[in-house]
Amino acid sequence: MALRNIIQIGDPTLRKKSFEVTDFGEKTAQLLDDMKETLDKADGVGLAAPQIGVLRRIFIVNIDDKLYECINPVMVSSSGKQIGEEGCLSVRGRQGTVERPMNVTFKAFNRKGKPFTVKASGFLARAFCHENDHLDGVLYVDKAIKTEDEK
Repeated sequence: MALRNIIQIGDPTLRKKSFEVTDFGEKTAQLLDDMKETLDKADGVGLAAPQIGVLRRIFIVNIDDKLYECINPVMVSSSGKQIGEEGCLSVRGRQGTVERPMNVTFKAFNRKGKPFTVKASGFLARAFCHENDHLDGVLYVDKAIKTEDEK
């Protein structure tokens, strides 16, 4: 495993659309391991591959000691709405108020290439949507109702 550098807002990589993963081999497994180590060190909730300079459709979310590894994720349904605060490891020192769905269903692949479906609500749904946006070059500040310096 290797600790990766988290790129910051202003880096053009964060604004690019990521490519689908077609190889579920050792390189993808290594990338996922590196992402987990990087996320743990940064003490964050989620991390998308573009945040470490890799334009692949991969994100991870770690909430309540449950790690979700999502490769080629697709949101297949959403309902309700929630408005809440978000931050981002690529937008240090800022937070924003963002509207997101309350409930989402995502289809994705695990590191072995096996498809799975996950239903998420509340904060987990927010985290999935936030990380998925990174795969399309979208940052939470683009959707924020307001932003401010972290307190």
